Amino acid sequence: MSTSATPRERLLDAAGELFYRDGVNIGVDALCKAAGVSKKSMYQLFRSKDELIAESLASRGPAYQTMLYPGAEDDRAPRERILTVFDRQDAMVAADNYLGCPYVSTAVELKNPEHPGSVVARHFKQQLTDFFHRELVKAGAEDPSTLAVQLTMIFDGAAARAVVRAQPLGGIGATTAAALLDAAGVHASEIAGELALS
Repeated sequence: MSTSATPRERLLDAAGELFYRDGVNIGVDALCKAAGVSKKSMYQLFRSKDELIAESLASRGPAYQTMLYPGAEDDRAPRERILTVFDRQDAMVAADNYLGCPYVSTAVELKNPEHPGSVVARHFKQQLTDFFHRELVKAGAEDPSTLAVQLTMIFDGAAARAVVRAQPLGGIGATTAAALLDAAGVHASEIAGELALS
């Protein structure tokens, strides 16, 4: 954590790390101690712990997405761009500090769809589905909406399996997503070109 970070930034960083590692029920005292911020300051910066949960989750979202999504400069075919997400998930799971999808973990722990943290979690999970949907539309998939949801379910299922079994995925998420795309006729660009010529 940067020594030049503001108290708000230190709280958001500490909360993001502790909520992911230990769960959202961790106490305010532990949060403030980790951030080097007084409890009084915390409540001046955030109206409640619930607000801190939501904002810390939201603040980590863009970096998490950058790790998962192919960039705008990646001009590969939609199928390859979709499978990149699963390949990157595989690499994240193989790292020692993987504890599951932060959005799913938070929503499951909160058990309240109206909690501000659950709303943020839902927003970022929807963005993953939206990414899949955009790529499937580009690929000309027949039912991109359903396929996008199915791909999101494969992603979430792979994340859950990795946590429950405490072991790397070994490519099972990417393999399962590829099988779904094959069944839907979303082929690799060179295969699609050959089919169009045949």
